[in-house]
Amino acid sequence: MIYLDYSATTPVDSEVLKTFTEVNKSFIGNPNSLHKLGLESKQLIDASTEQIANLLKVKPNEIIYTSGASEANNTAIKGICLKYKNRGKHIITTELEHSSVIGPISYLSSLGFDVDFVKLDENGLVDLNDLEHLIRSDTILVSIASVNSEIGIRQPLGKISEIVRKNKKTYLHSDITQSVGKEKIDLSLVDLASFSAQKFFGLKGVGVLIKKENIVIDPLIHGGKSTTAYRSGTPATPLIASLAKALRLSYENFGIKYNKVNELHDYLLEKLQQLDVNINSNENCIPHIINISISKIKPETILHALEKDDIYISTMTACSTSKYSKAVYAVTKDEQRAKHSLRISLSHLTTKEELDIFLDKFKKNLIRLAEVSTK
Repeated sequence: MIYLDYSATTPVDSEVLKTFTEVNKSFIGNPNSLHKLGLESKQLIDASTEQIANLLKVKPNEIIYTSGASEANNTAIKGICLKYKNRGKHIITTELEHSSVIGPISYLSSLGFDVDFVKLDENGLVDLNDLEHLIRSDTILVSIASVNSEIGIRQPLGKISEIVRKNKKTYLHSDITQSVGKEKIDLSLVDLASFSAQKFFGLKGVGVLIKKENIVIDPLIHGGKSTTAYRSGTPATPLIASLAKALRLSYENFGIKYNKVNELHDYLLEKLQQLDVNINSNENCIPHIINISISKIKPETILHALEKDDIYISTMTACSTSKYSKAVYAVTKDEQRAKHSLRISLSHLTTKEELDIFLDKFKKNLIRLAEVSTK
């Protein structure tokens, strides 16, 4: 099998799975219980939280555990906007956001919140002048992902933060799901940040919302004691411990892993440029993602053709409900390219040999499918 869909999800690391299994067996107590078994589970959660906080350079009480990035995004966006609606009902976001950001913002729009989409430049970067122009006295939230999940565009969070913080009533949220474990990110730039363990070789079903300690939000889930007042429910001790392990492992030998992905990216990009495809990703993108478009052939046709060779890539982001890539359209302004986009995503586990096999099968399928389409 050749797996080139790491941005959708990653296979769980064996050490992470081992931690999850061992904690399930050895820490059976409910961390909310007052007896010895409960206290042991709570102590393990506290130690895991401390480790995560140290790795991300945040405070332990700023960590809220969730079921994943989608819940974290919903909690951040709805939590801020419903809590501070007396200050204003204006939200700013971009066309590049994940559906778990656009979804809650659309819901809030139905409740009377006013939503603006900031302009993007020709490279897909936020137009900073437009952002500054859009922020009003009643703007309570700006939500901009650090890295787009389909094209891989890395936004200038430092410059965005400078603009947002000119208005003390405006909070900055960032979905950092595609950044964690792939690049180092300064969380002092944002007020809230969301991510999921499954994107850095952790288990599915656990994520984090970072919320700065001076901020109060309305919880998405009410009832029941937990690690925080902002997310009720019995803390999932094994998942939390495994998340801490996955995060620690993701930043071990970080430079070596990043450089390997960068080299693979450059090699793959050079080979793809020799084929009849359009490259949608650019120099502002992280090396882990290359987005391309192929004219006249449906992307799902290519995807399933490669699947027969046990090679796996994706069309749009795995959670997308749209008929075309809104991210590709936002950058290229070309609906055909947006309808025919494919995403190839790499990791440090990818090998050059795998890319050579992928390129060979990809080229052969392009030729075969092009011939079929002309008959």
